Amino acid sequence: MQKEEIKILGVNFSDTTLEKATEQALKWAKENFKTYIATPNPEMLLETIKNPKFLQVLNESGLNIPDGTGILWASTYTSKIKKDSSKLAKILKAVQTLFFGLIKPKSIRLILKERVTGIDLMLEICKKSGEENLKIFLLGASEKTGEKTKQKLQEKYPNIKITGRMSKSPKEEDEKEIIEEINRSSADILFVAYGAPNQESWIAKNLPKLTSVKVAIGVGGAFDFIAGIKKRAPKIFRKIGLEWLIRLIQEPKRIKRIWNAVIKFPYEIIKKTK
Repeated sequence: MQKEEIKILGVNFSDTTLEKATEQALKWAKENFKTYIATPNPEMLLETIKNPKFLQVLNESGLNIPDGTGILWASTYTSKIKKDSSKLAKILKAVQTLFFGLIKPKSIRLILKERVTGIDLMLEICKKSGEENLKIFLLGASEKTGEKTKQKLQEKYPNIKITGRMSKSPKEEDEKEIIEEINRSSADILFVAYGAPNQESWIAKNLPKLTSVKVAIGVGGAFDFIAGIKKRAPKIFRKIGLEWLIRLIQEPKRIKRIWNAVIKFPYEIIKKTK
């Protein structure tokens, strides 16, 4: 699958859908095409500004899916700004597109047409992996959360083949043990729940050492949601792009992360749009 040249703050994105991304991941896994998939959201893009190595890791992935309504907004906003626009015109256009994005979500889906979250992609792959006889390994989260995630997936998808699970850290001293365990599992697909940028950096560094894994995906806090440790926002809020608001209500300590995604990210987009 060839990447589309849609760049946001220097990061390549593909105009894909959940269905297409799932099909592509399974195809790669079956065809022994070794690569990784990243799920960049606004906060991850802010991290690339101060972390050039992380930017490189994201742009070397086989596929970057737009995990965040802010990414959809940024792709539409930057397409509407003229090169000679004044600073005031850029701000007004940003406010306009943000406002209409809230009341009419389709208005910010002109370039990247669908938000594809890491957890949704993971669940779809898990759902269909059994039919393709593909093996899965789960890496990250606590022992309790990891085991609960495995149990929930096996209950939900009876045909799934989870051949390994581990809760070791992304620290360098744990790498050897993790790699050996994954290789023993003969897993085809690896889900890593270390959070960004640790999970993407770990995958980029160690994927070449994994003998059976063809596709690796960083999925952040997906294990917490699958295990039931945290609850996802109702589907209607996810659909209209307000999942962040529900998560803030559930976890007030996320206020800094929400500030980055809702305020700082649009500011950087406006500032860097030429």
